[in-house]
Amino acid sequence: MKRFVAGSLARRLISRGGGGYMSTAEMMARPASMQGVMMNKQQSQPYYYYYYWSRMINSVAEKSKEVVNGGGVEAIKEEEKQKKKKKNSDEEQGTVNSYWGLSGPSIKRPDGTDWPWNCFMPWDSYEADLSIDLTKHHVPKKFLDKVAYRTVKFLRILSDLYFKKRYGCHAMMLETVAAVPGMVGGMLLHLRSLRKFQQSGGWIKALLEEAENERMHLMTMVELVQPKWHERLLVLTVQGVFFNGFFVVYLLSPKLAHRVVGYLEEEAVHSYTEYLNEIDSGAIENVPAPAIAIDYWKLPKDATLRDVIFVIRADEAHHRDVNHFAADIQFQGKELREAPAPLDYH
Repeated sequence: MKRFVAGSLARRLISRGGGGYMSTAEMMARPASMQGVMMNKQQSQPYYYYYYWSRMINSVAEKSKEVVNGGGVEAIKEEEKQKKKKKNSDEEQGTVNSYWGLSGPSIKRPDGTDWPWNCFMPWDSYEADLSIDLTKHHVPKKFLDKVAYRTVKFLRILSDLYFKKRYGCHAMMLETVAAVPGMVGGMLLHLRSLRKFQQSGGWIKALLEEAENERMHLMTMVELVQPKWHERLLVLTVQGVFFNGFFVVYLLSPKLAHRVVGYLEEEAVHSYTEYLNEIDSGAIENVPAPAIAIDYWKLPKDATLRDVIFVIRADEAHHRDVNHFAADIQFQGKELREAPAPLDYH
């Protein structure tokens, strides 16, 4: 470091020395009061720059000695080492360093291990209500009821023809569709609330909770069934068509939209019941439950696929009740906000 600093100073002094010399013509162009001063400086220039050089070298040497003796170099190296070590540690843990100072909370399981999920937190998990009545059915009486019922039955025939006995793939496709209505309904109610300066009675949150719950069903099923490329293509197509179609239906007739979802959930309960029958008969292997399902539904550590299907079916039955209830409110000529929403209804 001493050599580097000394070399830099030498180059600087040489450049100054070369640039500091003035010709006689240049000095004569100066005011008379300064000509004598400049002449004296030029006459003593060799001694002047030698004196300046000696002082600078001694000053740099003393400062370098102070830095070395004071441990400054070692401290800098140690600081850089610690920064590099922390960066490598963050990369191993998947931590994203942000200028904004934001970071996820450090959450532990009851057994002291780290909480492994970012898609939901421990306070989002729950124990499903398995006592719900699975046999409930809304008998279609009015014209819109019949339209909704027959539309869902037609869609059920198409899905059965395509998936047949592949219940895992069928459930996966079902969840990609079932997670759409809650998001569309919650979004439109949110915009309506903003336009009309009205509260929603909790229905925005209730419908978004439903959408999130259905999405967690999908995240679980993907752990059990790996979709093929043509099934992924089908998901993209169905989602695009269903989202836009349901969006238009909800704008034109929210009560029809909720009735359609109610009947879709009835069919979901039926589909998962068939899935359970295949597991009980041994046609489908009762594999261990995915870790995400165990944490989300607070299942036992030794839970199996059968346990997962039980809790998903119970969730679908609850969504059935919520959407038929929403449709009934609107068929009675009322708005959803006039009836309290069934929040945290699982």
